Amino acid sequence: MLALGKAIVIMTNQQARARTFRALHTAGRPFVLFNAWDPGSTKAVEAAGAVAIATGSWSVAAAFGQPDGERLTLSVALDNLARIVAATDLPVSIDLERGYGEDPAGVARTVAAAMAAGAIGCNLEDSLPATGRLREIGDQVERLRAARAAMVRGPVMGFLNARTDVFLQAPAEAHDAAMVEAALERAQAYEAAGADGIFMPGLTDLGLIEVAAKASPLPLNIMVGEGSPTLAALARAGVARVSHGPGPYLTAMRAVEDAARAAFGDASAADPPQAG
Repeated sequence: MLALGKAIVIMTNQQARARTFRALHTAGRPFVLFNAWDPGSTKAVEAAGAVAIATGSWSVAAAFGQPDGERLTLSVALDNLARIVAATDLPVSIDLERGYGEDPAGVARTVAAAMAAGAIGCNLEDSLPATGRLREIGDQVERLRAARAAMVRGPVMGFLNARTDVFLQAPAEAHDAAMVEAALERAQAYEAAGADGIFMPGLTDLGLIEVAAKASPLPLNIMVGEGSPTLAALARAGVARVSHGPGPYLTAMRAVEDAARAAFGDASAADPPQAG
Protein backbone atom coordinates (compact mmCIF):
# COMPACT_ATOMS: atom_id res chain seq x y z
CA MET A 1 0.00 0.00 0.00
CA LEU A 2 2.84 2.39 0.86
CA ALA A 3 4.56 1.61 -2.44
CA LEU A 4 1.33 2.28 -4.32
CA GLY A 5 0.88 5.59 -2.52
CA LYS A 6 4.44 6.64 -3.36
CA ALA A 7 3.90 5.72 -7.02
CA ILE A 8 0.74 7.83 -7.15
CA VAL A 9 2.57 10.82 -5.65
CA ILE A 10 5.41 10.48 -8.17
CA MET A 11 2.96 10.26 -11.07
CA THR A 12 0.99 13.26 -9.79
CA ASN A 13 4.19 15.30 -9.50
CA GLN A 14 5.23 14.32 -13.01
CA GLN A 15 1.83 15.31 -14.37
CA ALA A 16 2.06 18.71 -12.64
CA ARG A 17 5.54 19.26 -14.07
CA ALA A 18 4.30 18.34 -17.53
CA ARG A 19 1.51 20.90 -17.31
CA THR A 20 3.94 23.55 -16.08
CA PHE A 21 6.35 22.85 -18.93
CA ARG A 22 3.64 23.00 -21.57
CA ALA A 23 2.40 26.34 -20.25
CA LEU A 24 5.87 27.88 -20.62
CA HIS A 25 5.59 27.84 -24.42
CA THR A 26 4.24 31.27 -25.34
CA ALA A 27 5.18 33.02 -28.57
CA GLY A 28 6.94 36.30 -27.83
CA ARG A 29 7.76 35.29 -24.24
CA PRO A 30 10.58 32.79 -24.70
CA PHE A 31 11.78 30.78 -21.74
CA VAL A 32 15.41 29.73 -21.58
CA LEU A 33 16.77 26.21 -21.40
CA PHE A 34 20.41 26.29 -20.32
CA ASN A 35 21.03 22.69 -21.25
CA ALA A 36 22.33 20.37 -18.53
CA TRP A 37 24.05 17.00 -18.85
CA ASP A 38 24.08 15.40 -15.38
CA PRO A 39 22.69 15.91 -11.84
CA GLY A 40 25.49 18.29 -10.88
CA SER A 41 24.97 20.62 -13.84
CA THR A 42 21.22 20.36 -13.26
CA LYS A 43 21.57 21.63 -9.71
CA ALA A 44 23.82 24.48 -10.86
CA VAL A 45 21.35 25.54 -13.57
CA GLU A 46 18.43 25.28 -11.13
CA ALA A 47 20.27 27.41 -8.55
CA ALA A 48 20.72 30.10 -11.21
CA GLY A 49 16.95 30.43 -11.64
CA ALA A 50 15.93 27.91 -14.29
CA VAL A 51 12.23 27.21 -14.75
CA ALA A 52 12.86 23.87 -16.48
CA ILE A 53 15.71 21.52 -17.32
CA ALA A 54 16.57 20.08 -20.72
CA THR A 55 19.40 17.78 -21.63
CA GLY A 56 21.42 18.10 -24.80
CA SER A 57 22.50 14.86 -26.42
CA TRP A 58 25.89 16.23 -27.48
CA SER A 59 26.74 17.30 -23.93
CA VAL A 60 25.48 14.10 -22.30
CA ALA A 61 27.46 11.98 -24.73
CA ALA A 62 30.60 14.08 -24.25
CA ALA A 63 30.30 13.82 -20.47
CA PHE A 64 30.47 10.04 -20.88
CA GLY A 65 33.39 10.26 -23.29
CA GLN A 66 31.31 9.45 -26.36
CA PRO A 67 30.56 11.31 -29.60
CA ASP A 68 27.04 12.48 -30.36
CA GLY A 69 24.78 10.52 -32.70
CA GLU A 70 23.27 7.81 -30.49
CA ARG A 71 26.73 6.41 -29.76
CA LEU A 72 25.85 6.58 -26.06
CA THR A 73 23.67 3.59 -25.30
CA LEU A 74 20.01 4.21 -24.58
CA SER A 75 20.28 2.48 -21.20
CA VAL A 76 23.00 4.89 -20.09
CA ALA A 77 21.06 7.88 -21.42
CA LEU A 78 17.92 6.81 -19.54
CA ASP A 79 19.83 6.08 -16.33
CA ASN A 80 21.34 9.56 -16.58
CA LEU A 81 17.85 10.99 -17.14
CA ALA A 82 16.48 9.25 -14.05
CA ARG A 83 19.32 10.65 -11.95
CA ILE A 84 18.65 14.17 -13.26
CA VAL A 85 14.92 13.84 -12.52
CA ALA A 86 15.72 12.72 -8.97
CA ALA A 87 18.01 15.74 -8.48
CA THR A 88 15.42 18.45 -9.21
CA ASP A 89 11.81 19.44 -8.72
CA LEU A 90 11.77 21.17 -12.12
CA PRO A 91 10.30 19.65 -15.30
CA VAL A 92 12.91 17.69 -17.28
CA SER A 93 12.87 17.26 -21.05
CA ILE A 94 15.30 14.83 -22.69
CA ASP A 95 17.01 15.05 -26.06
CA LEU A 96 16.35 11.62 -27.59
CA GLU A 97 18.16 12.43 -30.84
CA ARG A 98 16.49 10.33 -33.57
CA GLY A 99 14.58 8.20 -31.10
CA TYR A 100 16.99 5.26 -30.82
CA GLY A 101 14.76 3.30 -33.15
CA GLU A 102 15.12 1.88 -36.63
CA ASP A 103 11.35 2.10 -37.11
CA PRO A 104 8.38 3.91 -35.51
CA ALA A 105 7.83 1.04 -33.07
CA GLY A 106 11.38 1.45 -31.81
CA VAL A 107 10.86 5.19 -31.37
CA ALA A 108 7.67 4.50 -29.40
CA ARG A 109 9.54 2.15 -27.05
CA THR A 110 12.22 4.76 -26.47
CA VAL A 111 9.75 7.55 -25.73
CA ALA A 112 7.75 5.30 -23.39
CA ALA A 113 10.93 4.45 -21.49
CA ALA A 114 11.87 8.12 -21.17
CA MET A 115 8.45 9.04 -19.79
CA ALA A 116 8.66 6.11 -17.37
CA ALA A 117 12.03 7.44 -16.19
CA GLY A 118 10.43 10.77 -15.29
CA ALA A 119 10.76 12.97 -18.37
CA ILE A 120 7.92 15.35 -19.22
CA GLY A 121 8.95 15.82 -22.82
CA CYS A 122 11.53 15.06 -25.46
CA ASN A 123 13.18 16.25 -28.66
CA LEU A 124 13.11 14.06 -31.78
CA GLU A 125 15.11 15.08 -34.84
CA ASP A 126 14.38 14.41 -38.49
CA SER A 127 17.79 13.70 -39.99
CA LEU A 128 19.35 10.34 -40.81
CA PRO A 129 22.06 9.05 -38.45
CA ALA A 130 24.47 7.88 -41.14
CA THR A 131 24.50 10.99 -43.33
CA GLY A 132 22.80 13.83 -41.45
CA ARG A 133 20.50 14.33 -44.42
CA LEU A 134 16.80 14.89 -43.89
CA ARG A 135 14.34 12.00 -43.69
CA GLU A 136 11.40 12.06 -46.02
CA ILE A 137 8.58 13.98 -44.36
CA GLY A 138 6.26 10.97 -44.44
CA ASP A 139 8.81 8.79 -42.68
CA GLN A 140 9.32 11.32 -39.91
CA VAL A 141 5.57 11.80 -39.53
CA GLU A 142 5.18 8.10 -38.77
CA ARG A 143 7.92 8.28 -36.16
CA LEU A 144 6.29 11.28 -34.50
CA ARG A 145 2.89 9.61 -34.52
CA ALA A 146 4.41 6.62 -32.77
CA ALA A 147 6.02 8.89 -30.19
CA ARG A 148 2.72 10.67 -29.53
CA ALA A 149 0.88 7.36 -29.18
CA ALA A 150 3.46 6.24 -26.62
CA MET A 151 2.85 9.40 -24.61
CA VAL A 152 -0.91 8.91 -24.75
CA ARG A 153 -0.44 5.47 -23.22
CA GLY A 154 2.10 6.67 -20.66
CA PRO A 155 1.96 8.39 -17.27
CA VAL A 156 1.92 11.93 -18.69
CA MET A 157 1.03 13.76 -21.88
CA GLY A 158 4.59 14.81 -22.59
CA PHE A 159 5.68 17.74 -24.73
CA LEU A 160 6.85 16.43 -28.09
CA ASN A 161 9.35 18.88 -29.56
CA ALA A 162 9.93 18.05 -33.22
CA ARG A 163 13.36 19.11 -34.34
CA THR A 164 13.90 19.79 -38.03
CA ASP A 165 17.45 19.87 -39.34
CA VAL A 166 16.62 21.88 -42.47
CA PHE A 167 19.00 24.66 -41.43
CA LEU A 168 21.84 22.25 -40.67
CA GLN A 169 21.98 21.25 -44.34
CA ALA A 170 23.75 24.48 -45.36
CA PRO A 171 25.88 27.20 -43.71
CA ALA A 172 24.07 30.15 -42.13
CA GLU A 173 24.98 32.53 -44.95
CA ALA A 174 23.10 30.26 -47.39
CA HIS A 175 19.84 30.24 -45.43
CA ASP A 176 16.97 31.84 -47.31
CA ALA A 177 13.19 32.10 -47.60
CA ALA A 178 12.99 28.80 -49.49
CA MET A 179 14.57 26.97 -46.55
CA VAL A 180 12.11 28.62 -44.19
CA GLU A 181 9.27 27.39 -46.38
CA ALA A 182 10.74 23.87 -46.30
CA ALA A 183 10.97 24.00 -42.51
CA LEU A 184 7.41 25.30 -42.22
CA GLU A 185 6.14 22.51 -44.45
CA ARG A 186 7.65 20.08 -41.99
CA ALA A 187 6.22 22.00 -39.03
CA GLN A 188 2.72 21.67 -40.46
CA ALA A 189 3.13 17.95 -41.09
CA TYR A 190 4.65 17.40 -37.66
CA GLU A 191 1.81 19.25 -35.94
CA ALA A 192 -0.67 16.97 -37.67
CA ALA A 193 1.35 14.00 -36.41
CA GLY A 194 1.04 15.18 -32.80
CA ALA A 195 4.05 17.41 -32.21
CA ASP A 196 3.71 20.26 -29.69
CA GLY A 197 6.67 22.40 -30.72
CA ILE A 198 9.09 22.88 -33.59
CA PHE A 199 12.85 23.21 -33.04
CA MET A 200 14.95 24.80 -35.79
CA PRO A 201 18.62 24.58 -34.76
CA GLY A 202 21.04 26.38 -37.03
CA LEU A 203 18.63 29.19 -37.88
CA THR A 204 20.26 32.45 -36.73
CA ASP A 205 19.08 35.18 -39.11
CA LEU A 206 16.64 37.31 -37.15
CA GLY A 207 14.53 38.19 -40.18
CA LEU A 208 14.10 34.55 -41.13
CA ILE A 209 13.41 33.63 -37.52
CA GLU A 210 10.59 36.19 -37.41
CA VAL A 211 9.08 34.81 -40.62
CA ALA A 212 9.27 31.27 -39.26
CA ALA A 213 7.80 32.20 -35.87
CA LYS A 214 4.85 34.08 -37.36
CA ALA A 215 3.97 31.36 -39.87
CA SER A 216 4.64 28.29 -37.74
CA PRO A 217 1.63 26.36 -36.45
CA LEU A 218 3.78 25.30 -33.48
CA PRO A 219 5.73 27.28 -30.84
CA LEU A 220 9.21 27.96 -32.23
CA ASN A 221 12.35 26.78 -30.42
CA ILE A 222 15.64 28.39 -31.43
CA MET A 223 19.16 27.38 -30.38
CA VAL A 224 21.52 30.23 -29.50
CA GLY A 225 25.27 30.53 -29.35
CA GLU A 226 27.99 33.07 -29.99
CA GLY A 227 26.68 35.77 -32.32
CA SER A 228 23.01 34.83 -31.94
CA PRO A 229 20.32 37.51 -31.64
CA THR A 230 19.61 38.70 -28.11
CA LEU A 231 16.83 37.17 -26.07
CA ALA A 232 14.90 40.45 -26.33
CA ALA A 233 15.19 40.37 -30.13
CA LEU A 234 14.06 36.75 -30.25
CA ALA A 235 11.08 37.67 -28.08
CA ARG A 236 10.08 40.44 -30.47
CA ALA A 237 10.41 37.97 -33.35
CA GLY A 238 7.88 35.66 -31.69
CA VAL A 239 10.12 32.85 -30.45
CA ALA A 240 8.68 30.75 -27.60
CA ARG A 241 11.67 28.72 -26.42
CA VAL A 242 15.44 29.26 -26.45
CA SER A 243 17.97 26.45 -26.03
CA HIS A 244 21.71 26.71 -25.45
CA GLY A 245 22.63 23.26 -26.77
CA PRO A 246 26.25 22.23 -26.14
CA GLY A 247 27.31 25.75 -25.15
CA PRO A 248 27.03 25.29 -21.35
CA TYR A 249 29.06 22.06 -21.41
CA LEU A 250 31.77 23.60 -23.60
CA THR A 251 31.96 26.65 -21.32
CA ALA A 252 32.28 24.46 -18.24
CA MET A 253 34.96 22.26 -19.77
CA ARG A 254 36.98 25.28 -20.91
CA ALA A 255 36.87 26.59 -17.35
CA VAL A 256 38.07 23.23 -16.01
CA GLU A 257 40.87 23.07 -18.56
CA ASP A 258 41.98 26.63 -17.84
CA ALA A 259 41.99 25.96 -14.09
CA ALA A 260 43.93 22.74 -14.60
CA ARG A 261 46.53 24.49 -16.77
CA ALA A 262 46.95 27.14 -14.07
CA ALA A 263 47.30 24.47 -11.39
CA PHE A 264 49.86 22.53 -13.40
CA GLY A 265 51.74 25.74 -14.06
CA ASP A 266 51.82 26.57 -10.35
CA ALA A 267 53.03 23.06 -9.58
CA SER A 268 55.80 23.38 -12.17
CA ALA A 269 56.90 26.73 -10.79
CA ALA A 270 57.05 25.28 -7.29
CA ASP A 271 59.41 22.44 -8.29
CA PRO A 272 62.89 22.90 -6.85
CA PRO A 273 65.67 23.38 -9.40
CA GLN A 274 67.33 20.15 -10.47
CA ALA A 275 70.99 19.61 -9.73
CA GLY A 276 73.10 20.04 -12.84
